[in-house]
Amino acid sequence: MPPLILASASPRRAELLREMGADFTIVTRPTEEAHHEGFTARELCLLNAYRKARAVAKLHPQALVLGADTLVYLGTTLYGKPVDLADAHRMLRELAGHTHQVVTGVCLLQVGDHRCRLFAEPTNVTFKPLSDSRISAYLAAIQPLDKAGAYAIQDRGDEIVARISGSFSNVVGLPVERVKHELARWQRR
Repeated sequence: MPPLILASASPRRAELLREMGADFTIVTRPTEEAHHEGFTARELCLLNAYRKARAVAKLHPQALVLGADTLVYLGTTLYGKPVDLADAHRMLRELAGHTHQVVTGVCLLQVGDHRCRLFAEPTNVTFKPLSDSRISAYLAAIQPLDKAGAYAIQDRGDEIVARISGSFSNVVGLPVERVKHELARWQRR
């Protein structure tokens, strides 16, 4: 197995990889994320995961680089990272009482061997009905500005989430079960 590099500054993704027992280093490069209206959430996540991985893989061609991107969406409305607390409050108000989807796109890339594997994992998340005061209290308890959809299921998620269907770790930022499977597949080839 080539050396594994996580092309993400997300402490949550690094923690999930550590919990998997993966031996990796973290290398990030500034990468502008795509936000094209003509793309689905799945397509955007895959494109952004690839761009993040590619930016690092060009500098480390023999390494296996893992890039990831997570988006929250309800219908056709995408919820990335909020720009401020008012935006975070708006997002949670719109998601309250509804089932939305969280999709994480993952790219495994080793440019030296011309190998690339892209996949996206969806999870359904149902929010409880939330009052404005409950939303404000939740936002005061977490740091929402670096989180897609302005929430962290692992940080007091039980206060706002009624149920999930799918991978819990995917909502945190990395679908651990699928990543394990894909890394094992990568090693066998």
